[in-house]
Amino acid sequence: MNKIMKKAKQSITNQKKKYLFLTTILIVGIISGIIFILFISKEDKSLVKTELDTFFNHIKTNQINYLSVFKNSFFTNLLYLFIFWVLGISIIGVPIILFLLFFKGFIFGFNFSSIITNYGLKGILPGIFYQFPHQLLLLIFFVMISFYAINFSVRLFRVLFLKENINLTQCFKRYNQIGIICVIGILLCSIFETFVMPILMNLFL
Repeated sequence: MNKIMKKAKQSITNQKKKYLFLTTILIVGIISGIIFILFISKEDKSLVKTELDTFFNHIKTNQINYLSVFKNSFFTNLLYLFIFWVLGISIIGVPIILFLLFFKGFIFGFNFSSIITNYGLKGILPGIFYQFPHQLLLLIFFVMISFYAINFSVRLFRVLFLKENINLTQCFKRYNQIGIICVIGILLCSIFETFVMPILMNLFL
């Protein structure tokens, strides 16, 4: 595992521009999500507030189905990760990967801004614990899998159409290793979201 992490770290150092590009797309998505709450209708804002009130009330009264929350969190993000992975072994998946990364950032920004907009200063700490650190870590994992998915897709294109001599077997092995790391990361984030985050939020509700 340490060897894989060292390779991932070296890859980040050697290809900063690509990571910067992906991070920029993610940040644009987050900013778009933050300001989007300003443009939705009053009815939609009311619906968002109702959903948040219900969510916070369940935390306050400890009416949480932990198994259901865990399964929903883990399998939703796992499905998202699987979509990234599948797009990486296709040749036309790069634009979709970029859009999904943007959308992931958009949801992150929208969730945070919704809490702040509806609860003002009182919502800052609950909003922070609702998003950090697990949601932020998830975004990092999705940036990582996006990077490797795009890299593999580009290399596959070079082999099939430009007839370049690239060891796809080794690339695919590394791609799968990164995928496994991301799955483990998603699992840990889901555990934190299910069992730790409600406790932290309840301290400030």
